[in-house]
Amino acid sequence: MSRVISFSGDKEFTRRLDSMIGDSGYKNRSMFLRDASQHFADAIRGDLSMMEDNLTTEGVLVIFYQHGVETKILDIRHSHSIEVSSFHHNCLKESHTCVDTMQIRGAASSVRGAISRLRNTKDVDRVTYVSAPLRETGCC
Repeated sequence: MSRVISFSGDKEFTRRLDSMIGDSGYKNRSMFLRDASQHFADAIRGDLSMMEDNLTTEGVLVIFYQHGVETKILDIRHSHSIEVSSFHHNCLKESHTCVDTMQIRGAASSVRGAISRLRNTKDVDRVTYVSAPLRETGCC
């Protein structure tokens, strides 16, 4: 059930807000502000560096790298510190880069450790973790 939440802003804020809404493709302020609020809340709650060590987190790990790093990634996939529920590999032809995505689950400290090991591996270009939104109820 939807509930109305209102707030006020000056003319300049409203002008900039309407411009962002139009540029982003949203049809109205309500949908934009709902998604922006959820995104902001998820960013705060989903910041891996701020999570308690023993908090279980799940999300997607994205690794961009050059050939020769596969064994390091395989070590992480087969470690018992994090659970990998799906894995995908692709070669990006334009950037001459490999990319692996993994849907993972584990204690925040274990996920941070895996990311740290990857970031400190020669020929790993970028490692990004996107945590899943934290909800009390939902589809699964």
